[in-house]
Amino acid sequence: MNETAAPITVGLSSYGMSGLVFHAPLVSSHPGFKLQTVLERSANKSQERYPEVKVVKTFEELLQDNLLELLVINTPNALHLSMAQQALEAGKHVILEKPFTVTSQDAQTLINIAKANNRMLSVFQNRRWDGDCLTVQQVVKQNLLGKLVDYEAHYDRYRNYIEANTWKEEAGPGSGILYNLGSHMIDQALALFGKPATVSAELGIQRPGGQVNDYYHITLFYPTLNLRVTLKSSYLVREPGPRYILHGTEGTFLKYGLDPQEDALKAGKLPTEPNWGMEDKSTWGLLNTQLNGLHFQGTIETLPGNYSQYYNSIYAAIREGKELAVKPEEAMLGIQIIEAAIQSNAEKRTIEL
Repeated sequence: MNETAAPITVGLSSYGMSGLVFHAPLVSSHPGFKLQTVLERSANKSQERYPEVKVVKTFEELLQDNLLELLVINTPNALHLSMAQQALEAGKHVILEKPFTVTSQDAQTLINIAKANNRMLSVFQNRRWDGDCLTVQQVVKQNLLGKLVDYEAHYDRYRNYIEANTWKEEAGPGSGILYNLGSHMIDQALALFGKPATVSAELGIQRPGGQVNDYYHITLFYPTLNLRVTLKSSYLVREPGPRYILHGTEGTFLKYGLDPQEDALKAGKLPTEPNWGMEDKSTWGLLNTQLNGLHFQGTIETLPGNYSQYYNSIYAAIREGKELAVKPEEAMLGIQIIEAAIQSNAEKRTIEL
């Protein structure tokens, strides 16, 4: 990091869950950034924890503030296109909360606008820096299972009721579990394996009274790798199974549990604290494989997760001109996968990309 450069001034366009739990703590604890302004239309909650921040009541105030370099657009999905477009055209760098946009056409529009205005545009795919995802990457990269043939990932919850007063549970563009949790799982798979050849999917509403999909089973196929990738999520999983299941010609890797960073952030802890992102030994992954002619069966220590790496990349891109870790084109491919999954479910067929 360039220690002589001024911190990047940040405006947060919402102080809901993602602003409170993720962006405000990550920005405020990073020496390369200054959390300067927060948009709260009807409250001043951010000042309880960050008394030095300025609170504004309209998005226009963020756009017109010449002191702000970077805006975080963490509003409902259907607003991403219009708000990011306004921010880019106002000369701001932009981080969009996942999912990027509702459609891939909207994503391409924003990419074009960012390039035309020479502004940075990225999507907050923080779960690339989950400790379990980082560990799976190393298992794959080091061929610990031999030739990988099957990758299955789960992101399950147990919520057998419809949460009140949230747009995520209301029918509309970009709502439902596929855009919410699916955008994370798809991004992890794309970061690991790249663009698949085909997509097939089953989407559903499992909870009584639900208006949006709360279940998906997506299969991505990579014929050149002879690899099948399965992504599953449901709100009706009371007893969770493995989060990751990997099979290869030499063995299997199983990983239970969920990265601890979100719970730590909810508890008010910060990434600057000791042992950040380290997982309890009880949920380390199980490896059963053949390594250099020797049979190994045991646990693999989970690498520590670190969401601050995302903001490290943003700083390096803006201040040092380096390549983004999460490029908008990658995030757009994720939206194309979501669109293909919706089409596959509707037409009951496999979609070629």
